[in-house]
Amino acid sequence: MTAKQAPSPVDRAAGLSPAARRFLQEAGGALAHGQPESAERALTSLLAMAPDSAEGHMLLGVAAQMRGKHDAAIRAFNESLRLRPDDAATLMYQGIAQFERGDAASALASFQRACELAPGMPPAWFNLGKAFKVQMRREEACRAFERVLQIDPAHVLARNSLADTQVSLGQIPAAVANYREVLRRQPENHVAWHALANLKTEPFSEQDTAQLQRLFRKPEVAGDARVAIGFALAKALEDRADYAASFDVLREANTLKRRSLHWDAAAERRHVDAIMAAFAQPSPAPVDATLGQEVIFIVSLPRSGSTLTEQILASHPQVEGADEITDLPQIIDAESQRRGMPFTQWASTATADDWARLGRQYLERTARWRQVRPRFTDKNMLNWQYLGAALAMLPGASVINCQRDAVETCFACYRQLFSTGSYFSYDLDEMASYYTDYVRLCDFWQRRFPGQVLEHSYEALVAEPEARIRRLLDFCGLAFDPACLDFHSTSRTVLSTASAAQVRQPLQKNNSRLAHYEAQLAPLRARLHVAGVL
Repeated sequence: MTAKQAPSPVDRAAGLSPAARRFLQEAGGALAHGQPESAERALTSLLAMAPDSAEGHMLLGVAAQMRGKHDAAIRAFNESLRLRPDDAATLMYQGIAQFERGDAASALASFQRACELAPGMPPAWFNLGKAFKVQMRREEACRAFERVLQIDPAHVLARNSLADTQVSLGQIPAAVANYREVLRRQPENHVAWHALANLKTEPFSEQDTAQLQRLFRKPEVAGDARVAIGFALAKALEDRADYAASFDVLREANTLKRRSLHWDAAAERRHVDAIMAAFAQPSPAPVDATLGQEVIFIVSLPRSGSTLTEQILASHPQVEGADEITDLPQIIDAESQRRGMPFTQWASTATADDWARLGRQYLERTARWRQVRPRFTDKNMLNWQYLGAALAMLPGASVINCQRDAVETCFACYRQLFSTGSYFSYDLDEMASYYTDYVRLCDFWQRRFPGQVLEHSYEALVAEPEARIRRLLDFCGLAFDPACLDFHSTSRTVLSTASAAQVRQPLQKNNSRLAHYEAQLAPLRARLHVAGVL
């Protein structure tokens, strides 16, 4: 959520004494310079002199919000609205605080009311659009962002947000047009450049490549912006078949990104060892062996075909695609906090009743995904680590393990600038280590839960799509439906922007890039060979 800027207090200080006006102006200046503590001191003095200043209470809420004190901010906004009930700016700020506190319904109501009162205020529509987007109400988000652009065509944040939302809805040409419009207005906008590259399906021109090369070497471009430009440039050079240069830029961009992250491959290996130890012995017999039969867990590493698999399943009239939902890890984390110990320490002592309780919590939290269709997919990227807990909680669930060629998977991750997480992917040695741990744990799950996990090969799916899709549906207890073969025509929201455009296309049989990078990937291949995963 963002307000773009604090409202000017000068025009909203009617009835205040000269001294009170000075405090109000001082607070406004402090907020404009990102100094909420200074603003709070000035506002405390102001409200001591003028306790009924609606503007003072509103700015006090803004200061509290800037400091992350959402409850205090809401109290201040409520007091301001008591004094000035229909103030659009205050309602917008109240919505931001409500949203940050987790009260999405109240936030939406506040934003909508602000838009009704001030239909020409772009920040209110922008925040409404962001709230709709987070709530998975993507069509309404598009309309809100479009309203911003009707008022202010130069609002770059709204245009990028509109394009991102259009990508998730499969409106790829419209999204591309909006990203291009951003770049027309701001040729150095790294967000739009990376978003275009992230579509994977839109080639860059020679002119694009030249512009990206200039930006990547421009001294003023630094930090995250340079990293994003680097990943886009690597894609542009690959589009021009300049593979050696593409890999050099990709390596440089990954190195820059890796410097800003903390990742400990040895600690990750120890964590996988601890998971295997925690589930070395069989879990207690379940209270209800059918609990969770509504759920289809998709297990995979990034860039392994999980979004494609979900798109196929979500094309079935009985299945809703929930994407990378976080309910499973959140439930496990909450139980760990309740017990005061890490997941790997309490899992081996959990009773059948404990697992059933957690399973019911999961089904309650995910009920929204079964409002239209009876089954749903969960493809959180950490499902492979939580699979033992998932099947103890929900023994009736289906599990699909999406696998892809090891070198292809590692290189695809290395080529991807992730929005969050996946810190293992910015160094090929660390990527190989993570992949090895993934294979090691998934082999353990196969031994631990024989017959309950389907190994689903991306390469086999591409080679014989109908046979593999029939096998997939049969394993999940779903009758064959032709729509699953025509998955690219299915209209649905796809949250994974790295795959959203690709899954709107038919299967591509010759999409491997490895042949172009044999020399550069030889050390990775050797590392994986030594690890025994090739």
